[in-house]
Amino acid sequence: MAVASVFVVGHRVCGIDADTRLSLEGLLEGVGVIRNFRTLLVTLHDLVAIALAWIFAYLLRFNFELPPSLIDEILRTLIWVVPLQGVIFWRLGLYRGLWRYASVNDLRQIFLAILLSTACVAMALWMMRLHVLVPRSVLVIGPTILLLMMGGSRFAYRLWKMRGWHNHHAAHTNRVLILGANDMGATLSRELASSGDWRVMGFLDDNALRHGRVINGIKVLGALDSLSQWVERMDIKRVVIAMPSDLPAVRRRAMTICNLAGVTALTMPSFGDLLDGHATISQLRAVELDDLLGRPSVQLDAAGLHELLADKCVLVTGAGGSIGSELCRQIIEFGPRTLVMFELSELALYKMEQELASKFSEISLVFLIGDVRDVARLEQVFSKYEPAVVFHAAAYKHVPLLEHHNTWQAIRNNVLGTWSVATAAQRHDVKKFILISTDKAVNPTNVMGASKRLAEMVCQGLQQPTGTNFVVVRFGNVLGSTGSVIPKFREQIARGGPVTVTHPDITRYFMSIEEAAQLVLQAGLMGVGGEIFVLDMGDPVKIVDLASDLIRLSGFSMDDILIEFTGLRPGEKLYEELLADNECTLPTPHVKMRIAQARTVDAAWLEDLLHWLNVHATQSDAEVRQTLTNWIPEYHPAIHCGIEASTQ
Repeated sequence: MAVASVFVVGHRVCGIDADTRLSLEGLLEGVGVIRNFRTLLVTLHDLVAIALAWIFAYLLRFNFELPPSLIDEILRTLIWVVPLQGVIFWRLGLYRGLWRYASVNDLRQIFLAILLSTACVAMALWMMRLHVLVPRSVLVIGPTILLLMMGGSRFAYRLWKMRGWHNHHAAHTNRVLILGANDMGATLSRELASSGDWRVMGFLDDNALRHGRVINGIKVLGALDSLSQWVERMDIKRVVIAMPSDLPAVRRRAMTICNLAGVTALTMPSFGDLLDGHATISQLRAVELDDLLGRPSVQLDAAGLHELLADKCVLVTGAGGSIGSELCRQIIEFGPRTLVMFELSELALYKMEQELASKFSEISLVFLIGDVRDVARLEQVFSKYEPAVVFHAAAYKHVPLLEHHNTWQAIRNNVLGTWSVATAAQRHDVKKFILISTDKAVNPTNVMGASKRLAEMVCQGLQQPTGTNFVVVRFGNVLGSTGSVIPKFREQIARGGPVTVTHPDITRYFMSIEEAAQLVLQAGLMGVGGEIFVLDMGDPVKIVDLASDLIRLSGFSMDDILIEFTGLRPGEKLYEELLADNECTLPTPHVKMRIAQARTVDAAWLEDLLHWLNVHATQSDAEVRQTLTNWIPEYHPAIHCGIEASTQ
């Protein structure tokens, strides 16, 4: 390109006409050797290596005592050997790679290129009848030397770029130990060495067969339990946990060991970030609760979701909430024509606008303030934007807050709001309507869970053989969602404790916000109408264990931050269920989803429900609970069973 620029500037001086100049520029741009200076240097290096290997092969054949008559023969053959092998190397693509990433595959490619070019040289010398007799040993020694020179120089350059030699003496690098002498640990050690900012001092692994072994020049020092002694001996401040396939209990144990040793625990970016190109292996991050849960990655039907969402108008209610906002982020990845974000909270909607508007200018993003119970506003939105798919995430969901003084508002927002959005979708021929439900709708003991069960039944009652397909997705808690225990625990830890847990035996199902949103999208794709999809939440997690993990992740011990038990709150269960007693499930093609066969309702039931919701302007908490038992036989209001406050 640089040479082409010289012609562009100097064509008038050289007297080159425009057509000739363009032809020359095209020729020069098509020749990679001239365009790429580094490629030119690599090519010259290999040509010199070919010549030297050929000469050294003769020297070794004759014990460095060349007869004068052979010198002329060597020169005559070099005229053919060097350009012929050089052209073959070029045509086989030896100069497309980068030396700093030289690998065994590159060495294999060099070996095959040398083997082929040597055969071609022997054939050419015979066909040209140059009257020279090349010793057969030269045709063996020469390629061997050439392989060592070409392969050795590439790997030497890679070692130099990795700073493998001088990293051992660099005082400014961060010393780390890697927990996990596995494939991921080996890959991580190479990446950290090439970054130049880290110095891997050793591996620790509980597999005794690996102790004393060496991986990428780094020794496996011992078991995880020996971390403290190596931290003190080597002055280690940071440790990287490289255990992507191990059980959550193993990672929790590793985290506990790091905490006891007084070191900062780091881990690698998530596989999703690595696949999307948002991060590299060497970009370490702090360990999060998601890592300790050990949830496997979600396999999405990307082609199907692209067909469902691409170039369509998609509406998300509650778009500023935890699930709603994550749904918006993931929907954008599938290229909708328009994404309408409908939200009651002005602040939440403003934050979404600030986050997304500048990043995705190619997609029409619409930010609308509105109440899901406002039928006129919904009619205006559906008429103007004509969405093809609706995700209904808007809901009141804080259990204790909705249990007293706000019960009627919970019912009207979660049930009447669902009916308002769902019927608007029906009137405007929306293809799919996906309701975000909760595991608290199963055998509900609180008003929030009962309201979501009624919302599910509203969608089932509206389902018709044709028209809008109503799909319900039911799952448990998501880590870090608004109003969840995680933000609360973080605030309590920041204040120095104590961390309050309602009961030592209370358990909940948890998944990450990203996983929940991905599975909601997948369920929306798979649903054909009337199903309640139940997501695989894995094993339930004790909240006290979650609090302990978060304390350790924050760099504190259990002696630094105490856990205090305060007793169950109004409407709170000790454990959550994913299926009601009278429900069964059917498998689906996706391993993380099943379909619940729940009790259905008819149009008459739905009409009576709407009459109750619309006739009463307000109702007392007691009236709401009493009426809910009529609508939902499995609803049994919880009796508040507290325990005496204690600490541990």
